[in-house]
Amino acid sequence: MSFEIGTELTRRRANIPVFIPHLGCPNQCVFCDQRTISGVSSFSEDGIREQIERAVETLRGRKAEIAFFGGSFTGIDRGLMLRLLDMAEEFVQRGDVTGIRMSTRPDYIDSSVIEVLSHYTVSEVELGVQSMSDRVLAACRRGHDSETTRRAAKLIREAGFGFVGQMMIGLPQSSRQDELDCAMEICDMGAVGSRIYPTVVFRGTELARMTESGEYAPLTVEEAADRSASVLLIFENRGVRCLRVGLCDSELLHGNERYLAGPVHPAMGELTRAVIYRRAIENALDDMPGSGMVTVEVAKGRISAAVGQSAENRKYFEKKLGRNNIKFVENGSIIGYNIKVYRT
Repeated sequence: MSFEIGTELTRRRANIPVFIPHLGCPNQCVFCDQRTISGVSSFSEDGIREQIERAVETLRGRKAEIAFFGGSFTGIDRGLMLRLLDMAEEFVQRGDVTGIRMSTRPDYIDSSVIEVLSHYTVSEVELGVQSMSDRVLAACRRGHDSETTRRAAKLIREAGFGFVGQMMIGLPQSSRQDELDCAMEICDMGAVGSRIYPTVVFRGTELARMTESGEYAPLTVEEAADRSASVLLIFENRGVRCLRVGLCDSELLHGNERYLAGPVHPAMGELTRAVIYRRAIENALDDMPGSGMVTVEVAKGRISAAVGQSAENRKYFEKKLGRNNIKFVENGSIIGYNIKVYRT
């Protein structure tokens, strides 16, 4: 099969993703290998309609959108883009899906593109922001500056589409502060959603050469989770939902054929959320001298995130406290990553 369609579940909806690897993009950013990221090495229109039909059948009435991901959708051949949009709109008009979304580059959004999209039921446009530091964008050979992103986000919002900002952690020359600034600016630009992608090094890219020569040092999984946590908390505090942390898990990310180095973990989002809770609990304990059982109250449905992947937060605090005297409970009145910690 030359393309891939499945379902991507989020808390609010399911996506039926159509991956279009690297079509329409003449740029070659140092980190880019869309064929590996999407798990798709080529693209063909043949059979897409039938594949979407089958995906719709599996949804069983659940709300879903058709999502054109994996490349720079608004930069592909205009005829192909219109055919794909026309086909997707048919599913919308039939009531099979609720809308259409896509990912693209900031420099492939202008007034003419917005005019085309306005004729379709487009809900959100995801921009590959990656960084809002011009220094980092230049180091990555991104091909545009931060002002281009600001203009694109403004056009998207003015057209009535939701703007979703995708950003990367650990890019060449990127600091923790650069990433915090990027997250803040994505919020300031009016984003309704975000995605956080720690940088992974794929063979055959310029970043692979930089890694092998020692010019670039990839983040570890622990470093990526720590820096992603700081960014995720900004989005959470600003009311910008985060759709994903980390690349979708794939065999291609674990084998040696294309993956070279960098933070790959099947539960990067869970690791990141655990870091947020660990910091909050640690701060609370530092202000709470004494001994006895420690109770940590978290929002409903958040115990797994607070306990951590493989219960590593529980183990961490049991070791710090010297014995098994910490418990996690839900509190329906707590919101987000807020916690309540006390001793009994």
